[in-house]
Amino acid sequence: MEPMGLIAWLVVGGIAGWLASMVIATGLGLVGNIVVGILGGFIGGFLFRAIGEVGMTGLSLWSIFVAFVGAVVLLYVVRLVNGRGSVRT
Repeated sequence: MEPMGLIAWLVVGGIAGWLASMVIATGLGLVGNIVVGILGGFIGGFLFRAIGEVGMTGLSLWSIFVAFVGAVVLLYVVRLVNGRGSVRT
């Protein structure tokens, strides 16, 4: 598997971060969503590999899904740590 290019990371991160912000309201804006999505890609890739599934695969729907799951986990944990309690669904 080849590493993802910078443009692919930005696209996947932007889409995944935006989708995650729809689930857990953040108000981070475009750059914040991209950062959350990219971090979500790493987190989601780790989580999916831990259960025996494929992680990030490049610019694909699967990678967006993996990054989305990771981004939601990241935002949920941040919200719990910040003491905001429950998450809006």
